[in-house]
Amino acid sequence: MTMIQSLTRTIRLERERMITLDSLRKQRNVSDYSGDPVSTAAMETCIEHAHDLLNQAKAWLNANRPECL
Repeated sequence: MTMIQSLTRTIRLERERMITLDSLRKQRNVSDYSGDPVSTAAMETCIEHAHDLLNQAKAWLNANRPECL
């Protein structure tokens, strides 16, 4: 949770995207504790957001800390 929330300050992730990622994290946690499966739609949304986040993190690193790549 803290890592997701810190993205608005580290890589300048938009607040709306952070809220979406945190919502997906909460859904995963509920599944972990209850054993209920995550819906296919939620899984596909999560994968899409993960790819977008990876691309944004890479772009931020390339612009701000290229030695880390």
